[in-house]
Amino acid sequence: MIGRIAAIAGNTVREAVRSKVLYGLVFFALVMIAAGVVLAALSYVERERILQDIGLASIRLFGAAIALFVGVGLIHKEVDRRTIFTILSKPVSRGEFLVGKYAGLVLTLWLQVAIMAAGFVAISLMAGAPLTWGHAQAIGLAGVELALLVAVATLFSSFTTPMLASLFGAGFYLAGHLTRDLRDLGAQSGAPVVEQTTAWVHRVLPDLESFNLTIEAVHGIPVAASDVWLPVLYAAGYSAALLALAVLVFERRDLR
Repeated sequence: MIGRIAAIAGNTVREAVRSKVLYGLVFFALVMIAAGVVLAALSYVERERILQDIGLASIRLFGAAIALFVGVGLIHKEVDRRTIFTILSKPVSRGEFLVGKYAGLVLTLWLQVAIMAAGFVAISLMAGAPLTWGHAQAIGLAGVELALLVAVATLFSSFTTPMLASLFGAGFYLAGHLTRDLRDLGAQSGAPVVEQTTAWVHRVLPDLESFNLTIEAVHGIPVAASDVWLPVLYAAGYSAALLALAVLVFERRDLR
């Protein structure tokens, strides 16, 4: 089973790296990281922090765009080109196919994150901005967040069109970054119904802000070990649940 999943993942990586959308987004991410130098130069204070803040934000934002807009089309392309029937005619289950596609895109995304991180490091060194272990932690958790977003994209692409999957995925991403604020607002509302509703929304939707260590990295704030490994475990569990649901849906989907 592992061999079949690995073969599908490898083929997915080869397909994904041919995507013009992927290269376009990586290019714009690198441009935004470099543009941070110009924007930082306009400020008289904290230039290095502004530069790195823009750089880390670009990695997270464009990485999310790649995860969602490339991920939602992976399954649709196979179905549209009818190649999925050739794959499934072999001793490969739908679940193995789906997990292989997920693993392949995650590997592709981590490669793109590494490229963007290299650009971030190069710009920081040229600008004289300090680099610490906190920056590596921030970039690492950004990669973990992207693995979770790929699971989201895989779930939506298992039962709907790429357009709807993109919209659902983008909404999921935005909501995931607002759940913590909604929970806090609900707690301050004084209305038990609102408080309970926002608390459940925070529990059900992913708390994507838990993967954001940009402020800590840029300002040199120490990060506890639990602030790194707990989000990693959280992402692993949430992604596994989403993939299990995606496999369950995909097993029952009529591909004709």
